Amino acid sequence: MTTMTEASVREFKMPDVGEGLTEAEILKWYVQVGDTVTDGQVVCEVETAKAAVELPIPYDGVVRELRFAEGTTVDVGTAIIAVDVSGGAAPEPAPAAPAVPAPAPAEDAEPQGRTPVLVGYGVAASSTKRRPRKGPEVAVAAAPAELNGHGPAAPAPAPVKERPLAKPPVRKLAKDLGVDLARVVPSGPDGIITREDVHAAVAPAETVVEAPVPAPAAVPAPAPAVAGYDSARETRVPVKGVRKATAQAMIGSAFTAPHVTEFVTVDVTRTMKLVEELKQDKEFQGLRVNPLLLIAKALLVAIKRNPEVNASWDEAAQEIVLKHYVNLGIAAATPRGLIVPNIKDAQDKTLPQLSAALGELVSTAREGKTSPAAMQGGTVTITNVGVFGVDTGTPILNPGESAILAVGAIKLQPWVHKGKVKPRQVTTLALSFDHRLVDGELGSKVLADVAAILEQPKRLISWA
Repeated sequence: MTTMTEASVREFKMPDVGEGLTEAEILKWYVQVGDTVTDGQVVCEVETAKAAVELPIPYDGVVRELRFAEGTTVDVGTAIIAVDVSGGAAPEPAPAAPAVPAPAPAEDAEPQGRTPVLVGYGVAASSTKRRPRKGPEVAVAAAPAELNGHGPAAPAPAPVKERPLAKPPVRKLAKDLGVDLARVVPSGPDGIITREDVHAAVAPAETVVEAPVPAPAAVPAPAPAVAGYDSARETRVPVKGVRKATAQAMIGSAFTAPHVTEFVTVDVTRTMKLVEELKQDKEFQGLRVNPLLLIAKALLVAIKRNPEVNASWDEAAQEIVLKHYVNLGIAAATPRGLIVPNIKDAQDKTLPQLSAALGELVSTAREGKTSPAAMQGGTVTITNVGVFGVDTGTPILNPGESAILAVGAIKLQPWVHKGKVKPRQVTTLALSFDHRLVDGELGSKVLADVAAILEQPKRLISWA
């Protein structure tokens, strides 16, 4: 996604890296002004609401300008880097403040389409050092104090023209109210203009109409951004990236799909014995074998026996879409938050193939390298809350899916076995399903089948 400015300078814009995302945060620049770049070279790493992604430059040249500092959230379609493709000498970096000048507002820039060469990638939280967002400090210092109605004017040098930092909804509000953001004093963290700043900038103008003679200025008293916020004992974390996407997805799912959750407690002693036997099998040499593998296979067999559960609801067309494939999602906790990558066409995989796919999915998620494509198209999901030592939960559906199975901790408990109370390995399963698609009978059959397989794992053969 590029545009031409001068004859020899090309601008690379922030692309939409998947699922119609509207913004991304620049995590790290891999190049500096004056560096030579080649076609396909990765120039920066950005974080979207889904994953961290490396952006390659699509041409050769010399970096002339980096439009945004690390830690800045940039709208899709906004130019982030300028490259001189004429092959001339590298320009001398200007000894300017860290806050680099920004391009025209993102509202005026149209996305040019997706870049097909993007590669999903990420790093652990501890290995990526983010710098705080750089605000236009010079412009803020030079702006008159009375712009937001906070005090009398004070002589100051001419402001440096830089793009004010503000979220898209705040920019729209300013545009609707006719407020120039360059003349607004920001009160948000890191120099961000808030909605209150825009309204405060409008208030003085309205007051002038009613009372031409200004009253004596009051002593400025900075108001807290949020009432009752104790900065000494509380920390506020911006909602963005994976956490923002998760919140939006869960709200959408919880208030769209009518959830029903059913529970069953089951003796999985035989399944645990089978896990130990498979660890010694040559077919599984080098593969990770654990209870989750057999639970996943049990769910796939249950879906095969009850295919109507594998569906989605098309509200626009008023249709139920029956899926003849299973993209099995596995909820994974990562340093960036909860993500749900899925195994494509899991129903066709043998047990060793499923084991390999699970191992790759989990390791990729932990390393932060899960691509946006790996998190699209899921049909059903498993969430293993048992790894945290809890018995079970009432999971919320992943948007667009029909069911999610929660697996509790496997514990040694007293259990009646063959007429006698014996210590057995027991767990509790919880199945949440979309009641528009799945009625109580169907949901109960699926959960009962999963439990029956885990109690007698030989059913993996007889029912497959």
